[in-house]
Amino acid sequence: MRVAALYDIHGNLPALEAVLAEVERESVDAIVVGGDIAAGPPQPRETVERVRSLQQAHCIRGNADRLDAPEFRGDEGLAWLLELLEPEQADWLIDLPFSATLEDTLYVHATPQDDETVITELTTDERLVELLAGVEQRRVVAGHTHMQLERRAGDVLFINAGSVGRPYEALPGAYWALLDGDAVELRRTEYDLERAAELVRDSGHPHADELADENVLRVPSRAEALAVFGG
Repeated sequence: MRVAALYDIHGNLPALEAVLAEVERESVDAIVVGGDIAAGPPQPRETVERVRSLQQAHCIRGNADRLDAPEFRGDEGLAWLLELLEPEQADWLIDLPFSATLEDTLYVHATPQDDETVITELTTDERLVELLAGVEQRRVVAGHTHMQLERRAGDVLFINAGSVGRPYEALPGAYWALLDGDAVELRRTEYDLERAAELVRDSGHPHADELADENVLRVPSRAEALAVFGG
């Protein structure tokens, strides 16, 4: 079974469209959209509708899709997002399932326990084994940290597909993963960064200029992200 794992789109429709064009050429059997679908500029509403239009798509909820979570109250980015989304779209995001299982692979946003715990290359082997304890599948695919990763914990392979819309990597682009049987390929797809940045600046988001400059045209490095996330 060939599966495209697309995580952390964050409203970046130009990045998503570029990845979907590549996915179409791969003739995949399924697409997993791994959460944090709409939270961010430039086009959250259109991104939700594009995701919902996908055939053979399995969508799960990320922490940023819990739009009714108490910890997000008063956030100006959430206020901007809720102004753009239709109420039905917001409800759809909130009601997405926590996980999906395809063949022998478990898809979650962050870990099998919750959608916020961080797993990075700095996570100790002992901690990774603890977080994956009880998983019945031979692979776990996640996102959340916006950094691609492939690590083994005992009999379980942990894969971070990266972020389509807001990566923390060496180069800008859209990051995702292709699973084909036992093979895993971590991908990066180029897209029109200048056009995306222009759309972000025109979006009315309270941090539009910063996001265009620092998360589209340039992106935070893995070192910068790891300094924040740790393990």
